[in-house]
Amino acid sequence: MMLLLLIVAGLGVVTLLVILFAPHIRSGLLVGQNEHCEGVTLGSGKYAAGGVCRSPVSLEGKTVLITGANTGIGKETALELAVRGARVIMACRDVDKGEESAASIRAALPHAQVEVRELDLADTCSIRAFAQKFLGEVNHLHVLINNAGVMMCPYTKTIDGFEMHIGVNHLGHFLLTSLLIGLMKRSAPARIVVVSSLAHNFGWIRFHDLHSQGSYNSGLAYCQSKLANVLFARELARRLKGTNVTVNSVHPGTVNSDLTRHSTLMTIFFTVFSTFLKTPREGAQTSIYCAVADELHSISGKHFSDCAPAFVAPQGRSEETARRLWAVSCELLGIEWD
Repeated sequence: MMLLLLIVAGLGVVTLLVILFAPHIRSGLLVGQNEHCEGVTLGSGKYAAGGVCRSPVSLEGKTVLITGANTGIGKETALELAVRGARVIMACRDVDKGEESAASIRAALPHAQVEVRELDLADTCSIRAFAQKFLGEVNHLHVLINNAGVMMCPYTKTIDGFEMHIGVNHLGHFLLTSLLIGLMKRSAPARIVVVSSLAHNFGWIRFHDLHSQGSYNSGLAYCQSKLANVLFARELARRLKGTNVTVNSVHPGTVNSDLTRHSTLMTIFFTVFSTFLKTPREGAQTSIYCAVADELHSISGKHFSDCAPAFVAPQGRSEETARRLWAVSCELLGIEWD
């Protein structure tokens, strides 16, 4: 009982610290905000509203793919990029919910070019089927936003036997990106945005037990997957040098969304501290910024939060770990990606 109380208290403290200090964890390299991304709120006046992407860039003639675009920051990102004239493809596990979200976007923006396609990142067969159909029907892909994710869910496995967090948040997107990267190179200049989290600071890649079969903690599993996102973005950026395809990871901020639905404790904390949380629209700003800002056209392998360079934990800067994770990911997925 005492151990349980300590775990609960510890999670509470970590959650509160993340909420309160997330807006302040920035890279010391930035001197002021970029003129196209200002540190102001979106009319909410809330403490953690963060930066706003002010870039006027149009995406007319561009094609964008967003995973998990039926809700939360994914939906808001889809709306904003559709406003800019992009053809937005919303890849969703739940097609019905995806169609509802697409309909709400069209209602707000009658000329929006949005479409929904089925994609289950917890099933490699679904990922391969999605990519095969996509490549047969879509001629260009200028922006890929790996946005979908799960958080603190009970111990479950994907169809392929991967622990759910590492399977969906990392391996699913790893496979999807590998299947689409050829098209992106042919569509260059192109950008890949990987949605990670401040939680990567608390993560470690447990190569000896990547799927948490020995022991399982939903919070640590989530943190490991978010660290994997950062490492993947950095290693992919290194491998894509000279291709005119850039890759950056982002921390959207602590966003009030349904991502915490699997954790009663997190749901309670998010409800109590809702004033300090970002709305999905506010949380989408950094993804939008990394997808459109002119000044980032040649920036790759970096991490952003509130539309500004952000701190990366030491374990997220390890080239050795990134390369080892890449090799392990390829082995688990049965692919070769050099």
